[in-house]
This record gives sequence, C-alpha cells and structure tokens, in this order.
Amino acid sequence: MLPKYPHIILIMTDQQRFDTIAEWGYDHAITPHQDRLVREGLSFRQAYCPGATCIASRAAMFTGMYPHTTGTYTFQYWGDQRTWVQDLADHGYRCVNIGKMHFSPRDISGGFHERVIVENPTNKTQASGGVDDDWGRYLSFHGLERPNDRNQTDPDWLKKYQGVPWHYEERFHSDVFIGNSAESWIKAYKGDQPVFLQVGFTGPHEPWDPLQRHLDWYKDKLMPPRYMREGELDEKPPQHQAHQEFHAATKHESQIDLRGASEADIAEMKRHYHAKITTVDEELGKVLTALEERGWLADSLLIFCSDHGELLGDHNLAYKWLMYDPIVHVPMIIRYPGSIEQPSEVHDLVSLMDIGPTILEAVGIDIPTYMEGRSLLSYLRGEAIKPREFVFCEDNYQIMMRNQTHKLVYYIGQPEEGELYDLQTDPHELYNLWHKSEHQAVKNNLHLKLLDWLAASNYYNAGYKQNRTRHYGLRWPGNGDYGLHGGGQNMKPKQVDVL
Repeated sequence: MLPKYPHIILIMTDQQRFDTIAEWGYDHAITPHQDRLVREGLSFRQAYCPGATCIASRAAMFTGMYPHTTGTYTFQYWGDQRTWVQDLADHGYRCVNIGKMHFSPRDISGGFHERVIVENPTNKTQASGGVDDDWGRYLSFHGLERPNDRNQTDPDWLKKYQGVPWHYEERFHSDVFIGNSAESWIKAYKGDQPVFLQVGFTGPHEPWDPLQRHLDWYKDKLMPPRYMREGELDEKPPQHQAHQEFHAATKHESQIDLRGASEADIAEMKRHYHAKITTVDEELGKVLTALEERGWLADSLLIFCSDHGELLGDHNLAYKWLMYDPIVHVPMIIRYPGSIEQPSEVHDLVSLMDIGPTILEAVGIDIPTYMEGRSLLSYLRGEAIKPREFVFCEDNYQIMMRNQTHKLVYYIGQPEEGELYDLQTDPHELYNLWHKSEHQAVKNNLHLKLLDWLAASNYYNAGYKQNRTRHYGLRWPGNGDYGLHGGGQNMKPKQVDVL
C-alpha cells in the first residue's frame, strides 16, 4: 500500500507515438527503461490525447477541461487557467517542474514552487521578450548557441527530413540537460513535504536530433513501412493537402517536404525519430535510478505518457494537427506499487484527461466539478469499471470522437467536409467514408452523439466559466452525478485533510 500522501512522479515525452515501446511488441524500438515500466506497471494501450498539438493537449490535461472550455485550441494563452498542480500545492505538496510544460506565457508558476524551464530545442526566445529558458542560458554560459534556423543555413536541410544528430557534447542536449537536472534535484531535495515532480522531456519532438551513439544503434535497422495509398489525400478534406504543402514551403525550421520522399528516406527519418526516443529513454532510466536510490520509487505513484503523437510519414504527412491515430493515440503507463501483482494491460478507451482526477483521488483531494476526466484508480485496484464509449480530441477547427470501431472528425463550420473511418476494416484510416452513402446512418448517429456530448460539456462547465470556482451546482437531471463519462463528482464535495 502507498502512504496516505505518496510522491507523485509524472514523466512526459513530447510527440511520441503509441507504437514506439519495444515491450509492447514494437521490436524496432530500443526502449529498455520504458520496457521496465511496462513490466512493473499497468499499460493503458488505448490512451488518447485531448488536443492534437502540444499546448492544446497540455492545457486540457493540466486543467481537466477540453479546449472548448479553456479556449486553448492550439498555441493560445492559458496561463490564467487553474491547474490541478495548484490543488496539490494547496494541500501541502512540493510541486516541481523540470523540463517542458509549455505554459503560455512560458515563465508562469502554474502552481509549481520550482521550475527548470526547457522548451522546444529550436524555440525562439522572442516570444518571452528575448529572455531564453534555463537550457538556453546553460548553453550560452558555455559559449554555445541554441540551434535555431538551420533550415536557412544548411543547403541539404530538406534532404535530411528533420534527421539531424546532436552536434554538441552530449551534456548539452536538451533532454540530457533535463535528465541531469531531474537526477540532481531528486538527490538534493531536503524537504519533508511529499513531492509532485513533473519531468517534461522535449523529445522526440522534431528536429529528430538523437545522440550519435544512439543513432548508431539503429544503423540499417528495419523500420515499419509508412501507411498511405496513392491518391489518398484527394479523398480527404483539403486541409490534409494544405498541411503537406505548408510544411514543404514554410521558412520555419519545421520545414519538411515528404512529397517526393522514397521508402528509404522515410526509413532513415524513422531511425532518427526512434533514436531520439532512445536518447529520452536513457534519461528516463537516469531518473528512475535516482528515485530508486532515494527510496522514493517504492512508494510513489508514477505516470509515464506523451502529450500527443507524430505522423512520421503516414499518409505522406508529418507532425500533428490532424486527428489520425498516430497523432491522438499516445503511450501511457501507470506504476502504482502494491496495486497490481503482475504486468497487465487495459484496452478500454482512456484519456490524458484522466490523469488529473487519478492523481487527486490517489492523494485524497476532492476532484473539482469542472474536471471532465475520471480517475483510473479502479483499474489499478483491479476493480470493475464501466468503460467509456468515446474519447474526444479538439484542435483548431476539428473535433474528433472515437470509439472502438469508428472515428468521426467534425470540421467546425464546414458541413461538406469531415472524416469517418471504420476502424475495424480500415485501422490505418486510409479510406474516408464521409461521403459514402452506405455509411450515412453511422455518420449521422455519431454526429448526434457528438452534438449531445458537446452541448452537455458546455453546460457542465458553465459554472467554471462564470466564476472559476472549484465546485458549483447546476440543475442536472438524474441522481446528482455530474459525470459525463461515468466518472464525475457528486454535488457535495467530500472533505479533505490539508497537510
């Protein structure tokens, strides 16, 4: 059994696909420390993100509210939103962020008492008034520059497909800096408060710049093929083709042109991407070792996840922003000592929205009314739980709803455009059924359910929008349970001890 107030360790990667962990059966990956978490924890094999970009997903995850409530659909400001980190801090936890959080504005506390701030490796400093983050300052102290604008100075940039091995000493890599910082903090902490430690790695977000020795491990390693078919994008909403063309033409360092990429090009790009995951994995191992040596690992709730995934050439596209499964389907593992006796998996649909309620319930803090996720502790205790029917993701002009058999992507304000996939016959989402007459009944049914969810969710969070309180009452039919997905809170919040 965990103590009443266990340490909470949340380790996040950035832009990691679900199919990148060797222990889950993806033998092309080299991930020994993630494999350890799989063996020692509970794998949620059908976990999904609530936003298809970094900030949209993290804002939803850390507030417990979807983008239509927070207004954060992509890179918008969300620094004035209350996070469950603040709830932990209010109840006596020492809250520490090391690495990427992607707050906007960048340097707010967000409920944390301490922050070592590291944003994307090529993040511009102008967005924060020209002030660099902690990793950027670390580079400058050693006479090095943040690796910005290489697309403008490297004549072979487009031929590399974002695969650019790290070119400074290993200790200067952003993820090595994060791992070293987390290890040092764990060893040095002298307080007696329970700890919430969020470690946010920047990888494998592009550019795919692994340590060279990790890339060497992937030399000539067979990579899985990309999933695409000729003419596919002609049958998808025009935003997909625009996505491809935008990134081919942009002058930003995210520039990538897959229109003429061969299978060999894609395989080499994937080697760099997976090698960067291996770089992150090595730093994860460093954090796990520090926790173990400190004696914390045995009595901590540890959660590993990524904020969203990556297309990596599927559909002949890269990055995120769309609603394909390689983007919205993410790895998630929870290590909860004493709750499960052997490695196990859950194949029910779960969401990153569930992380906040899970953490709060684990430490005995009442779950705010506005949180739309639900605690996963029942899975960890081996208790029966009614699976949710759908997971949802929002970003820019799109709303995705997905169950175990179908996916609908609704394009706001564009009734003639949308996506519908039969995931049983087409798991890689190659054939859009939106306009197929024989599938209109399924589409219309999902449309109605989406409207039902969105209307209920907007009403459900009206109290938050009105006064930003943690608990509120609304006129609601039924038994007084606010939960839209089977995991809500009762009208009367339970009392909680403050440390």
